[in-house]
Amino acid sequence: MSRTSITSIILCLFMLALGACSKDKKLDHTAVSQVSVIFAPDDNRYVKLQPATSATVLFEWEQARAEDGGLVMYEIAFDKEGGDFSKPVYKMSADNGGTFNKATVSHKLLNTIGNMAGIPSLSTGKLKWTVFSSKGINEVKSSQARIIEIERPAGFANIPSDVFLTGTATEKGATLSDAIKLKQTSNGVFEVYTSLKAGSYQLTDRNSGTPVTYSVAGTALKEGGSTDVTGGTKVYRMVFDFNNTSATFTEVKGMALWFAPNNTIQFQIPYAGNGQWKAENQNIAFRQESWGRDERYKFRMQVNDGTADSYEWYGSINNDNQRPTAGTAPSYFYLIKINNNDQWNYCFKFQTEADMKPCDIILDFSTTQPYTHRVVVK
Repeated sequence: MSRTSITSIILCLFMLALGACSKDKKLDHTAVSQVSVIFAPDDNRYVKLQPATSATVLFEWEQARAEDGGLVMYEIAFDKEGGDFSKPVYKMSADNGGTFNKATVSHKLLNTIGNMAGIPSLSTGKLKWTVFSSKGINEVKSSQARIIEIERPAGFANIPSDVFLTGTATEKGATLSDAIKLKQTSNGVFEVYTSLKAGSYQLTDRNSGTPVTYSVAGTALKEGGSTDVTGGTKVYRMVFDFNNTSATFTEVKGMALWFAPNNTIQFQIPYAGNGQWKAENQNIAFRQESWGRDERYKFRMQVNDGTADSYEWYGSINNDNQRPTAGTAPSYFYLIKINNNDQWNYCFKFQTEADMKPCDIILDFSTTQPYTHRVVVK
């Protein structure tokens, strides 16, 4: 073997050994120091949570040091007041993917953590928190820990994105997959027009698997359980606000077509189930005026809030309209709750073909589309 070959082999062995040493050296340098100073928030800081806003709390601490001089990663951990962080109720990375020595925590998340720690809504409780430093492995708990006291608002820590109604008291029965999906009218607020009969019902966050369930106690929502219904069948508008755990029931006692030319109710429209009211084979006759035949109409809903009857009016988004045709957009027929109950404004108009013909009038307050109505000329 030539001297050049021997030299090459020695160099290769040296480089392999150097690589192995470098690898060993890297593995040996995963140690980091513990965080020894916490800056903010102050110990026993009190925070009244406002989870519906963008409010945050800044948690900040002194940097730890890595033995190899490299980057240190941080996690902030929350536990119950007497906890030792062996099983924290929540851990999260610091800002910037865990590389900053601070964590910006939203009031919404603190509300969730408080719920996980067993602090009820509308109550004040304490969370213990600390910081773990690491190189991704071999994490080290800080020598310091602090308390943050939070006041939780009304409402659930985790508001469902969907809500369903199920149970023997409902129109669809107790089969979960058949549950009625509610309409979300704003963030955390859900509405349904439906009937209830004797039996029980509950709300769920999905219609399959093992959902989170909710029930109603008086006018308050609570997690778990079911709600009993007694007496005869009644139609309701039910509104559930998960932001403040409230439930509002308005009995719908009647629906009627208001015929503006006569300034009176023309006929009642019975409830047909599934959030719909339907009057069949009603003869529609426009009123003859000196200028032509008048066909304007809107709807009057009779409701009871538990204390007294009142009326709500549903009509067009437009103050005045033209007669619809076969090409009229579906949005023309959308039902808008109006605060003006005078004789003429915000009325729809029947299509020309409806005059002196029997018609079906269908109002659809189901949750699968905008509230709307149809006129079917026979």
